[in-house]
Amino acid sequence: MLPLARTSHRNRLLATLAPDDAARLKPRLEPVTFGVGETLSAPNEPIEHVYFPESGIGSMVATTGGHRIEVGLFGRDGMSGTSLLLGADRTPHEVFIQVAGQGMRVPSNSLQEAVGQSPALLGVLLRYVQVFTIQTTYTALSNGSETIEERLARWLLMCHDRLDGDAVPLTHKFLSLMLGVQRTGVTLALPALEGAQAISMKRGLITVVDRAKLEEVAGESYGVPEAEYTRLIGPLH
Repeated sequence: MLPLARTSHRNRLLATLAPDDAARLKPRLEPVTFGVGETLSAPNEPIEHVYFPESGIGSMVATTGGHRIEVGLFGRDGMSGTSLLLGADRTPHEVFIQVAGQGMRVPSNSLQEAVGQSPALLGVLLRYVQVFTIQTTYTALSNGSETIEERLARWLLMCHDRLDGDAVPLTHKFLSLMLGVQRTGVTLALPALEGAQAISMKRGLITVVDRAKLEEVAGESYGVPEAEYTRLIGPLH
């Protein structure tokens, strides 16, 4: 990770903090940039830093028996290391970067010290934990009851919420990991969405052409976590 010159925050959690809490965190925050595939926290190892992305997307992945599937994602709407706020210093999940970006990080012990000093700061971050928990439950619902096309549409909408512009820079291989399906399933689902004129495709790049059509395909699996974010924290977009 490389240091960056920063003057303001685009991360929505940091931006929503009260002045006192923003000032409390400011000297503890370090600007960083992260690349695709970079690990933010490894499974079952102590979480050393908490990351607040300002661009790009992070992914939480569960692994068992050699199988991997994404269970949650976050970008400028959120943070990594949510288990620290619940009293756990590690998690069996892997957290890594799926879309390169920039952000801020804080040492885990510094964040724990800060939230120990400020119930208001802890409250803001715990509201995000609630939102992220809702997101993971709807990911499970989508994975268990929706078609690959519906799951893919939901996932693209979630990425679109967290990126500038309409382009989502991901390969079929990466999408298959995110959705927990064979690459052939993604290869069939993407042209279906393109045929519906919801997206367009180039090698390694998907562009959202008609968001409303994506939402129609995604159905009820998309929207509830997003509404919870708006209710508890503020506008997601």
